[in-house]
This record gives sequence, C-alpha cells and structure tokens, in this order.
Amino acid sequence: MKKYTLLLSFILLILVTGCDKSVTPDVDPIPDPVELEVSSEVALKWVDMTLKVMKESPSNSPTYASRTLGYIGITMYESVVNGSIIYNSVAGQLSGLAPLVKPEGDLDWETTLSAGQAAIIKHMYPHASDKLKEDIDFLHNSIKTDRVIAGISADQISKSEEYGVAIANIIYEWSKEDKGHEGYKNVFDANYEYPSGRQYWSPPAQGQSSIMLPMHPYWGNNRLFVPKNDIIPIPEILEYSTDKESDYYKEMQLVYEVNTNLTQEEKETALWWGDDPAVSPSPPGHSYFLAAKLVAQNKTNLFEATSAFAKVGMAVADAFVCTWKCKYHYHAERPTNFIKRNIDGRYSQFWPEPPFPAFTSGHSTQAAAAATALISVFGDANHIVDDFHTGRPKDIVRNVEFKTREFDSIWAFAEECGYSRILGGIHTPQDNERGLEEGKLIGENVNTLLWTK
Repeated sequence: MKKYTLLLSFILLILVTGCDKSVTPDVDPIPDPVELEVSSEVALKWVDMTLKVMKESPSNSPTYASRTLGYIGITMYESVVNGSIIYNSVAGQLSGLAPLVKPEGDLDWETTLSAGQAAIIKHMYPHASDKLKEDIDFLHNSIKTDRVIAGISADQISKSEEYGVAIANIIYEWSKEDKGHEGYKNVFDANYEYPSGRQYWSPPAQGQSSIMLPMHPYWGNNRLFVPKNDIIPIPEILEYSTDKESDYYKEMQLVYEVNTNLTQEEKETALWWGDDPAVSPSPPGHSYFLAAKLVAQNKTNLFEATSAFAKVGMAVADAFVCTWKCKYHYHAERPTNFIKRNIDGRYSQFWPEPPFPAFTSGHSTQAAAAATALISVFGDANHIVDDFHTGRPKDIVRNVEFKTREFDSIWAFAEECGYSRILGGIHTPQDNERGLEEGKLIGENVNTLLWTK
C-alpha cells in the first residue's frame, strides 16, 4: 500500500508542475566566479620603491633601467598570478623562460609579492647603496607586520615569503643570459668603432653626458622578452641629403624653425619629458610611474595591477632593445650638427644631446609601447595627471619650471613624450613617427600573450 501511495504522489506532482509553467526548482543558480578583491596597495608601494632605487643608484641609464623594469614587472606578476582565477602565467611564452613552479597550499599574495619584489630589486641593483638596501628591507618587513595585524598566520607568511623569493630567484637566473646582465658596469664603450662619414653620429662635446663615448652600442643584440618583438624589421630611414628640396633637409629645417621659435609652454613640454637619468628614474621609469597612477585612480585589484606593471615593464624593455638595434644600425646624426653645417652655424638646440645616435627616438618608442600596454588594461579614455617631476626646482639655465601635465587619454602622453624631443631639438619628425609606430607594435606583441585563462 505504501508503494502505491508514493507512486500516486509522484504522478500528482508531475501533473501539477506540468500544468503550472511558472513552477521552477527552488535551487540557487551557480554564481559566476568572482576574482578575489585583493588591494593593489602593496604593489604601488613597491613601484615607489623601485623608482627610488632607479633614481638614486649610480650608473643609471635608460637602457639598463628599462631592462630592470622588465624583470621587476614580470616578477611582480608571476609571484601572485596563481592566486587569480582570471589571469594566466605567461612564463612559458617568454623568450627562454620555462613555466614556473606552482605554489603549494594557501599563500598570502601581498606577502608573496613583497618578498619577490625585495629580492628581484636587490638582484637588479646590487650596486645600490646600503641605505637603499635597508629601505627595501624595511618596506618588506613593514608589509609583513601589516599582514600579521590583518590576521595572517606566521606559517602562512613564511610559506608566502619563500615562494615570492623562489620566483624572483628563478627570474634573476634567467635574466643573466640576456646579454644585458650587469649592464650598469659598462654603460659606455671606449673601443666602439664608428662608421666614417659626415652624416653619421658621434658623441657630442657638450652633450647630456660628460663622457664622450657611445652608450651601450651593443644593447640592440640583447634578448627580448617577447619572441614576436625579435622579428620586427628595422624601419626605413630617409636618405641623407643636403639638397634643400629633399625630405631629409626639410626635416632638419623644421627642427631648426621650431627650436628658434619655442614658446614658454613648448619649453615646459620639452623640459618635462627630458627625464635625465642623472636626476630621475629615466624615461622608462616615467612610464612605470604613469602605470601606477592609472592603477591607483582606477582602484585596480592586485592581479590586474600586476598585469599592468608586467606589461609596461616588458614593453619598455623590448622597446629599448629594438630602438638601440636601429640606432646603431644607421648611426643617424642628430639635427644640431647638420643645422650648423648647412643652415645656421650659430644654432643651439634647447635640450642637450644624449650619448647615442638619433634614429629612431627612444622616448617615442618606449612611450608608445608603454601606452599600448596600458590601453589593453584600462582602455584609452583616462584622464591622467602626470606629476612625475612636480616639485623639482626651476631649471635656471633654461628659465623653465617643471609644471604638472594633464592628459585626457593614455595615447596622448605617448604623443607628447615623442614630440617633446623635436621641441628639444634632438630629434626629427621621422625619428619620432617611426618610433611611435614601432613602439605601438612592440606593445601590441606584449598584449597578445595569453594573459587570461
């Protein structure tokens, strides 16, 4: 009898639910996975420390600085990426880097990131002062203290720290094979042989560097982070000519006319983007700083933030290798020598000439690469307040103050950075335009790595 009662109940249930189309099972749907909202505050603290070490360490150069940001940025990302359900390790996609070890157990990602950054920065800057190394240790220890206060166990902090250091050590060992290892030891090359001819560059007598030698002439032979960037062809250059009707002459004439009629605002623009490595974290450091500004104002979580720093770091690193390959392929002269010989012997450019050839522009290439990487994370439409140099003393020699810049898009800062070198008198339009084009391609190749699952 009990079996018949159960069967009857089941039949009635089917009949009722079949007639009432509105009846649905009382079961909650499975929610979509949500990324853990871990704050990017720790990442931003380490960006500040990175820029401080870059600025205050001896033998700073834009070439070596860009390289360090590549390794520091990818270490930051790879030290935490296994805590993300969205982002994917890119280690196996980079030139010569095998997939990295996976963590065991639950880690505290803020501690992991901090430990990895402390280790990789010391690896990249062994020549930093004892005071800077103490600052690095102090920051890491203060972050660990904060994590204890937040309730993270001593055992979890210890395991997290070990993993972060392990990632940094693996990446450091990989870095040694890129031909740029310890590049701070040999910034200038006294034995480099220049091509013969008036159209070729040679170190200026009164340039940005007091050393009349070429900076890192073989940097273009270094290994790149992204394999696709290794096959980018060297861009074509205009043929040298003293004919006033030639495109080459007209470009030099334009630089002359711009520099002899600079407005105060144009001088401010040229000064702002000077990024002299003797007194600043250099051009790639400026790009890394702008990445941090975007992370902060967009309140980006830890995992997305580290993807931005990894992309920018590798983008500027590859940009400097590519543009240096081009510079020492053509050995293109700077505008000043041409202008003095062919247009006006009394001419003097606004900004001192750096110790390497002109074509293509390193500023344009690295800024475009960084901007393209950042656009992939944030989109282009972002208002940016660039206060990288705000507060610096007035440039008395040029009678110009460092005034905060503002942009309504990410690409706008790359364009202004590139154009500033024409205003400075040290680049022609072709140097800038080909640099922007190549930098954009470099950034796109960084973006096309499989960053997400």
